[in-house]
Amino acid sequence: MPHSRMRWMIVLVLMAILAASCGSAAAPAGAPTVAAPATATLAAAATSAPTATNVPPTVTVATAAPVATTPAATPAASAITLTDSLSRTVTLAAPARRVVSLAPSNTEILYAIGAGAVLAGRDDYSDYPAAATAVPSIGNEIPLNIEAIVALHPDLVLAAGITSADDVAQLAKLGLTVYATSNAGSLDDIYHDIHAIGVLVGQVEAADQLAASMQARVDAVKTKMAAVTQHAIVFYEIDATDPSKPWTAGPGSFIDQLITLAGGNNAGSGLGDKYAQISLEQLVTRNPDIIVLGSSTLGGQTPALVAARPGWGTIKAVKNHAVYAFDDNLVSRPGPRVVDGLEKLAALIHPDLFK
Repeated sequence: MPHSRMRWMIVLVLMAILAASCGSAAAPAGAPTVAAPATATLAAAATSAPTATNVPPTVTVATAAPVATTPAATPAASAITLTDSLSRTVTLAAPARRVVSLAPSNTEILYAIGAGAVLAGRDDYSDYPAAATAVPSIGNEIPLNIEAIVALHPDLVLAAGITSADDVAQLAKLGLTVYATSNAGSLDDIYHDIHAIGVLVGQVEAADQLAASMQARVDAVKTKMAAVTQHAIVFYEIDATDPSKPWTAGPGSFIDQLITLAGGNNAGSGLGDKYAQISLEQLVTRNPDIIVLGSSTLGGQTPALVAARPGWGTIKAVKNHAVYAFDDNLVSRPGPRVVDGLEKLAALIHPDLFK
């Protein structure tokens, strides 16, 4: 099984296997609604909710770590009503002021929109920005420590796409207000989550500005890639616990779409699952031009270790010294830093365009 750091990209796949053997422009599709006092669309609540265009069906983005500031007070105590990713109706009497986040992506969104001060609790993986580590931890998502969450007396729990529906239901039964963000499969999903969290904590304008900034940076990468005619084959290694059969991103995965946006062809595109192991024989056949080591983040993999693996010396990327360490957190967390990941991938694949 892959290393635990892969959980934000592949835990749903693995759980499924075990069980079954980010003005007035239109809001993104499926945007939540806000009651203020009458029900209105999120676009009406937001000042300029951007809409991503021509975005492949799976990707993610980012900005520099923002400084946490106390959210601006909402002038009117209007009720907030949203529909979360589990199709649950979630209502707050006023913007949340004590939030427990169960996912690093949600935590990073809070800080990126200047709402870090409302964070009352976090999961162990929420370690960015550094200020988040000073907030009490409730442990890991699996198993979820219900008692630790209740003890923090939150007025909102931000669950995630990987949070089990049973855990969400149990928290709700205990009288807690829980909003589940998406299991992001595209940039639009991330933009939607940013808007929703902005509404929930009374930071709509800051959320709109963040999403617009992210979209502008994605569009800049797409503009550069429009002139590209040579698309290198890229192998993204997620985990190399078994170096003869490492884990990688398959078709339809978020990383697959990031590689495509960055002007590359994913070496794992022919696999049967979004996240899967690839054999050395399959990898040699694909013969990637570039190897990106997301496995360097916690797995400690380096270009030298890859070159020393039996049978890997014949691969073009290894022969040409095109093996690169990479911060996997930039692409495995569907939050504001996904654009950082996209830009870094694009610069690795097409360095001449990013001098």
